[in-house]
Amino acid sequence: MSSGIDATFGQIKQTLDAATRILVSSHLRPDADAYGSSIAMALHLKAEGKDVTLWNEEGLTQKFSYLPESNMVQAPPDHGKHDFDVFVALDTSTKERLGRVLEATGQVTTWINIDHHVSNHRYGDLNYIDDTAPATGQILYDYLVKAGGIITPAIADNLYAAISTDTGSFQYGKTSPHTFRLAADLVEKGVDVPELSRRMYDSYPRRRLELLKALLNSARFSCEDRVASFSLCMETAQNLAVRPEDNEGLIDHLRAVQGVQVAVFFEELPENKVRVSMRSKEPRFDVCKICGLFGGGGHAQAAGARLSGPLGAAEEKVLEAICHEVRNNN
Repeated sequence: MSSGIDATFGQIKQTLDAATRILVSSHLRPDADAYGSSIAMALHLKAEGKDVTLWNEEGLTQKFSYLPESNMVQAPPDHGKHDFDVFVALDTSTKERLGRVLEATGQVTTWINIDHHVSNHRYGDLNYIDDTAPATGQILYDYLVKAGGIITPAIADNLYAAISTDTGSFQYGKTSPHTFRLAADLVEKGVDVPELSRRMYDSYPRRRLELLKALLNSARFSCEDRVASFSLCMETAQNLAVRPEDNEGLIDHLRAVQGVQVAVFFEELPENKVRVSMRSKEPRFDVCKICGLFGGGGHAQAAGARLSGPLGAAEEKVLEAICHEVRNNN
């Protein structure tokens, strides 16, 4: 296809039905929505008799090994390029966020882009972007129902994990009656909620607690205490032997402070780069808009960006932009 379109589920199903070799992938620094959606899609396509490859730049991180059939996730090969009939990109707002997967991908007949980020660049030949959905896992559930796919217990667990985590355990604004109904259906299809929740939320390694201690010691408040931030330098990360997945969710400790309207996490990366994650309590404090100033994106209340360092200079630049947004909306 020469130009991308906003596709229907029917068009996506028709394309997948006609394909043999299918690559499924999601963004670098994957979360449970990225992994859960990808594994669920791969399991569905495998059941349909397709030759399915599931890659992520990170391979499978230890934290998400609790997801059923997670051993399907592989890191892309370091050498050679591989051709596919269809590339299904899930939960990935820009093509570049697929990372090293792109380097290992050769000829692709059709790109399918399924996502829920308002900042999605619609880079696919077929794009299904629903920014009203709280998680890509919810979109994929709707696709499977529409396509007549069988939601096995393994698929149900992966979709529930995707949706539960991306809604903040069904707390965030885009959590709808439909979200609760489909969650109930997934439970009926085999999800053991207490057991899965224990694996998602109560099985963190001790080094994550040590990381939280270090981050809280670096916490600072600005803009009349309405903005809270902390930062992680590479030296601290190396000393604590933390892994990238250990960072997930720690920003919520700042966001939960009374009076804080925007929370920010700065992480120093190699090659003089800084990763920025932002969360806000209300849609009127649009962190996607702020991240967009630095080439990033995401959702109104959860977004991120990467910019050039050094760490201290990046902090000041970003905090200034956030304070400008906060003051204009109070």
